Amino acid sequence: MIELSLVGVRVELPSNQPIVLLKEVDGDRYLPIWIGAVEATAIAFALQGIQTPRPMTHDLMRDILEETNVSVEAVTISELVDQTFYAEIRMSSSSGAIEVSSRPSDAIALAVRLGTPIYGAEDVLEAAGIELKDDEEVEVEKFREFLDQVTPEDFASEG
Repeated sequence: MIELSLVGVRVELPSNQPIVLLKEVDGDRYLPIWIGAVEATAIAFALQGIQTPRPMTHDLMRDILEETNVSVEAVTISELVDQTFYAEIRMSSSSGAIEVSSRPSDAIALAVRLGTPIYGAEDVLEAAGIELKDDEEVEVEKFREFLDQVTPEDFASEG
């Protein structure tokens, strides 16, 4: 398993499709994962420290886990099958350890709230990871600047 850091979320133009971008902690590969608008908002809220008047789903999950003394040890982007990413949430409690299957976006939204490490399977990074050249690194820096200015409302779907 390879540790990943969360670069952030953004809306990919012109499709208006939200994307979460992860990067190898000790490497040069990035892992882009297209996600839903609701999940993008949930991740953006957590990254920006926004507290909603009522708990969002991922906040509720965090609160339930904490109240039942279950700790989330790690989140792993575990598989890529037919262009669909899969994730596992590894948890432990006094009764033992378990892994639960999850969508990557939900697992990441929970990990951000708990400060849980995120990992990627080597074969997932080999299949979907991208290495950026110098000029593409400029694009990543622009992406980070975008993240500093984006608001969760930017992920609201038009309809």
